[in-house]
Amino acid sequence: MRKGYRFERELLHKLWEIGFAAVRTPASGVMSYPCPDIIAGNGKTYLAIEVKMRSSLPLYLSKDEVNSLKEFAEKFGAKPLIALKVKGMRWRFFTLDMLVECRSNYKIDESIFYKGFDFDELRGLKQLRFEH
Repeated sequence: MRKGYRFERELLHKLWEIGFAAVRTPASGVMSYPCPDIIAGNGKTYLAIEVKMRSSLPLYLSKDEVNSLKEFAEKFGAKPLIALKVKGMRWRFFTLDMLVECRSNYKIDESIFYKGFDFDELRGLKQLRFEH
């Protein structure tokens, strides 16, 4: 069993609670085709989600990983998201344009973690907070 299975299941249950039908894609990371960890939709919005968990920040994502998620989402007609669970904190969701691009990868660090969407904001995929 993959290490992240428990977190993927936790996220699945929460997505169902907020009105999305959601499934794990067990082929994620196994097939040569791009495949996110979770696919979800509510009849209006469709999501392709890569699930990550960390004990602390930052989270680094390879450019291949991000490009694969983007490719799948474009072909499927879904919005690509990174779902991140940091120990002791609530889930946060990031669009690909929110990621910090580094020389050879992307990252989510403290400077953008709190700008990520929470579950209430995920319902509409828009920020409800006002930036100061």
